Amino acid sequence: MSFKKLSLDQLNRISIESFRESDKMPLVLVLDNLRSQHNTGSIFRTADGFRVEAIHLCGITATPPTREIHKAALGATDSVRWQYFENTRDSILQLKSEGFTIIGIEQVENSILVDEFRADTGGKYAMIFGNEVHGIEDEALELCDFCVEIPQYGTKHSLNVSVSAAIMIWEFFKQAGNFKAL
Repeated sequence: MSFKKLSLDQLNRISIESFRESDKMPLVLVLDNLRSQHNTGSIFRTADGFRVEAIHLCGITATPPTREIHKAALGATDSVRWQYFENTRDSILQLKSEGFTIIGIEQVENSILVDEFRADTGGKYAMIFGNEVHGIEDEALELCDFCVEIPQYGTKHSLNVSVSAAIMIWEFFKQAGNFKAL
């Protein structure tokens, strides 16, 4: 068996305009004080790949346009809708008022493991991803409806935040019926 890479035409890439007008997964990503602009850019790129509804950039999380975000996002900051909030609490309160279920992605007491997570296909969700060193701030954790933990079995018990986001976006995509209509 041989393998040949697909061309851009074969991949059926849509335009930025088509992306903006397309149906999205009912998922908002809340980035709580991320330090690394590369992580922010990487999360934008994954959000584009799965048609995430929006990203909320909170606190010290950098906002586009910056060279570092662009380097990892590869233009996804132009397709994925984003909004800046001075603090994460305001983002969460806005999302709650719009009917979103708030999920903290964090290792905490009473968290559920990712394989126990079940998304309601009719629901709207927001996932909070915390600072690379300190995780989700306590004030934001208190506003979560529940927390999901990605189990780890090595000597390190933390994943890069952009890796955690990719895992959770994929899990949500699978749980929410794959959005095959996209």
